Amino acid sequence: MTLEEFKKTLSDESPPEGLDKAVQALWHDANGDWDTAHNLAQSVGDTTGAWVHAYLHRKEGDLSNASYWYSRASRSMPKTTLEEEWEQIVSELL
Repeated sequence: MTLEEFKKTLSDESPPEGLDKAVQALWHDANGDWDTAHNLAQSVGDTTGAWVHAYLHRKEGDLSNASYWYSRASRSMPKTTLEEEWEQIVSELL
């Protein structure tokens, strides 16, 4: 699935079948459901989950917590927009 194909699913009632939890989290985030996105990201116990978790806390405005999760993901906090980071994460994870 490409980024553009993924974006087209954002108007669906639920995320497409077969997506891993980190990508599902980003789908829910794009649909305004931060809590579900956060719960899904938190349930992924690797650097991918940490990266999505970091992005969500950055979006929330909790930069201290975001910094911690970026560190767990072995990444630096980006200087890009949230939209650009969302697209980067989705593109890399798909």
